Amino acid sequence: MKNGKKITISDVAKHAEISKSTVSQYLNKRFEYMGEETKQRIRESIMELGYSPNFLARSLKQKKTFTIGIIVANILHGFSTHVIRAVEDACNEQNIHVIVCNTDEDPKKEQKYVQMLQAKQVDGFIIFPAGDNEALYRELLEQNIPLVFVDRIIPELQVSTVLTDNEQASDMAVSHFVEKGHQHIGFAVPPLKPTMTPRTERLSGFKKAMRKYGLPLQEEFIYSHDLETMPARLKTEFQKQHKPTALLASNDLTLIEVLNFCKEEGIRIPEDLSIISIDDMPLASVYNPAITAIDQPAFAIGEKAASLLFDLMNEEEAPPAVHRYAPAFLERDTTASL
Repeated sequence: MKNGKKITISDVAKHAEISKSTVSQYLNKRFEYMGEETKQRIRESIMELGYSPNFLARSLKQKKTFTIGIIVANILHGFSTHVIRAVEDACNEQNIHVIVCNTDEDPKKEQKYVQMLQAKQVDGFIIFPAGDNEALYRELLEQNIPLVFVDRIIPELQVSTVLTDNEQASDMAVSHFVEKGHQHIGFAVPPLKPTMTPRTERLSGFKKAMRKYGLPLQEEFIYSHDLETMPARLKTEFQKQHKPTALLASNDLTLIEVLNFCKEEGIRIPEDLSIISIDDMPLASVYNPAITAIDQPAFAIGEKAASLLFDLMNEEEAPPAVHRYAPAFLERDTTASL
């Protein structure tokens, strides 16, 4: 405010002795033909005058809200929070606001959030699909609302999707166990559902890797249980004489339950049981022993999802595709040689 009057873009232009259109280009980050001296004069004028852009007027003029919605299936996953952070960073650079909603894997909750965000007229969606909402996704596509999926593939829909190469992640783990001399390898995973792409692909990759390395695939060593019951079920299975010497946890939340089981039963890691987790956790490197993990490139995935969405929002459309990113192997202390 200046003398009770709100500072406008015209005031900035006059103060900087630059055209109003040039100031507008600066505010919209169109710097292609703008010299550094011009940008500096505009920056200084904005600061001296205390100018704040009128985003509502900008939205009405361009028929955009400069807001996107991120709908995540389970925000407790470290992978999900890292992806969200990468998307938010990318949006911040473009002066785009972000609304994050967590569905707890509930399709009805997901539908409610999509409808709420549509009412707010967001410019696009990045969704970790909870599943069973194909009609809802089709409706978004039919309305030409920009849409990108992360982590889960809906094969029936032509939507660009960004995710980890999940089969490669399992192969990395099995390969390392084999190098350490393990033949009896288990796999712990929450209940399998067709919509849970990471779970199904990681199990598929595990089975392929076992065959690849000539190891017996023992179905009784595949532990698919709810997280709440995972420690108790593992306790029952590991009381049997025939049990694995190595165990792959399908994600970070599963790893926590595996570690709880080992603690409760006094199982030494890695002396009694070697463990690898798909998903690195913030404290994995300082846990004792430090957790050997397959790290998902969450920030690269988030950046790519944001880039794809921006292209759709700017009507720079490319054919929908599945973009897979290679994981990284982090060798630490939870695997031992037999």
